[in-house]
Amino acid sequence: MTVRRPTINDVARHAGVSPSTASVVFSGKTAVSDTTRQRVLDAAGSLGYTGPDPRAASLRRGRSGIVGVVFEEHLGAAFLDPVKTLMMDGLTDGVASLGAGLLLLRDQAPLGTEPTLTTAPLDAAVLVGCSGMLRESLDAVQARGIPVVVIEGDAGDGIPQIQLDNREAQRQAASHLRTLGHTQVALVTLPARAGWVRGRLAADERITIDVTRERLAGAREVFPEAPAYAAQGSSIDEGLAAGRALLTDPATRPTAVLAQSDLLAAGVIRAAEELGLRVPQQLSVTGFDGIVVDGLAPYELTTLVQPAAEKGRAAGQAIAAMLAGQTAASIRFTCVFRVGNTTGPRS
Repeated sequence: MTVRRPTINDVARHAGVSPSTASVVFSGKTAVSDTTRQRVLDAAGSLGYTGPDPRAASLRRGRSGIVGVVFEEHLGAAFLDPVKTLMMDGLTDGVASLGAGLLLLRDQAPLGTEPTLTTAPLDAAVLVGCSGMLRESLDAVQARGIPVVVIEGDAGDGIPQIQLDNREAQRQAASHLRTLGHTQVALVTLPARAGWVRGRLAADERITIDVTRERLAGAREVFPEAPAYAAQGSSIDEGLAAGRALLTDPATRPTAVLAQSDLLAAGVIRAAEELGLRVPQQLSVTGFDGIVVDGLAPYELTTLVQPAAEKGRAAGQAIAAMLAGQTAASIRFTCVFRVGNTTGPRS
């Protein structure tokens, strides 16, 4: 036998108030006295009423109440990166006015059973441009006709973009190393494209991830011949692998390494320690992001501090504006160069 779900009308009748009064107790849109609020909540508790049916609310609004956020990597791996965690915190703040939830999606569902950009009930989508499949994801969203914002990726005209001065910021770090007298500099980059397997970048390598390409271009404005090793992702383990590849042979060992993330830089420092190299006396290392890296003490990275939470918040606010029928502008944030104790004069 099916038990009928109690309604707001049942709660109102039990509490001795009008349905509209009971409704605003749960919506919070209108002030009611503490006594009335408690009477309604007590009535709801006794009836087992847990709040308005979200499905009915979605039908009334004509919306799902869901904003999709698209990553390339496995979602568990994505949240090992503090930059993405901060960005998601900001994004949550940015869509708070919508009362919407975030649905985390991958560019491709490997088993074909997970929700995707084409199957999930979405009101809007945020695409994270560190993915090598940005263009395919963008096409899928546009085909559905829902608002979309891109964080750090070239989405073309007409799409709000939350950008970072990646090229200029990386050029600053490279110029810092040149000022310190370094000429033998190596680069550790983020992946070159979707499905990239860690390894050295050829001079004519095809790089489809905008963040990687822009940071690489900034470094090569100062060190055009610097060898580059592209990691498989942003992690300490990937930086360790890159560091071992670049530092093991004394004949080709650089005196400085520019890493495209703080996690990669931390891994390079670990590789240097394995080889008995002192940082920064024998090897200078720079990062990018300005995050707190656990276990890095006594080092404080020389790095570019980026406003990760602000980027996410701006994307969320752009989504909220578009769903309200307003125009959302693209925004470009800047990094702050911070000198730590991982860089020093060339010995």
